[in-house]
Amino acid sequence: MTIGFAFLARRWLHSYNTGLESKRIESRRPWTLCRSLARPGRRVSAIPALIPRHEFSQRLAVALALLSLAGGCAHRTATVRPPAAPPTAPAPSSVPPAAERQPATPGEYVEQGIASWYGVPFDGHRTSNGEIYDMHQFTAAHKTLPFGAIVRVTNLRNGKQTEVRINDRGPFVADRVIDLSLSAAQAIDMVGPGTAPVRLEMIAGSNPLVGFFGVQVGAFQVEENAERLRARLAMSYSPVSIALYDSPNGLFYRVRVGRLPSETAAHQLASELQSNEQLMTFVVRLDN
Repeated sequence: MTIGFAFLARRWLHSYNTGLESKRIESRRPWTLCRSLARPGRRVSAIPALIPRHEFSQRLAVALALLSLAGGCAHRTATVRPPAAPPTAPAPSSVPPAAERQPATPGEYVEQGIASWYGVPFDGHRTSNGEIYDMHQFTAAHKTLPFGAIVRVTNLRNGKQTEVRINDRGPFVADRVIDLSLSAAQAIDMVGPGTAPVRLEMIAGSNPLVGFFGVQVGAFQVEENAERLRARLAMSYSPVSIALYDSPNGLFYRVRVGRLPSETAAHQLASELQSNEQLMTFVVRLDN
């Protein structure tokens, strides 16, 4: 567009100079600038030789103004706005997300008993599934539920609930059903008392009835004592094994009896061992 305006202006100046030299005045031809520009971009083949000086000055001023406007338009640059930043993803929660969305499955797994909690000195040590224990995560130890199971824990004293993921084995204390992390214990207000009556409901995870189960009858820090008990029980029961546990207090040798396909059968064996051998027993899931 700038080139078209410049071309017209040059033609007018040329015609004006030519008219001065030939001394010909043709004022009766009413040509106008607007008519010449009726079709922008079209080449103009002829322009009147001369128009009156005062009218030419006015039209020349208009042409120069148009040229200035066109030049300004030609140098205008487009502004590009940067794309909006994507939304920031929320920080991951330490509570298992599946537990926040799923209701408890009636009859899947329900248990009542006493809960306890554990923190220091276990924090930073390996759990039974090989993870590093973090007492600020929502996890727990259970003797028979499969690793990875999500359990809803309800404090029967105040009705408060929390959800935990099973990643450890225990507690090996009479009448205790679950050992909670510090954060889980805080969520149901049982840190001060240390224990609380609870209800456990499994809400996610593999079938708790499938697997192999045994009976733990002792845990020793002296390997010879564990081996002595194993040899005695092996005369009447099979299999009898020793499982190692690396605790913050040192290495423990856990003596276990049997490898049974159901928890019910393991409880029957536990009752037999209590009656015949006068041993304290704990039914446990055999993870290997």
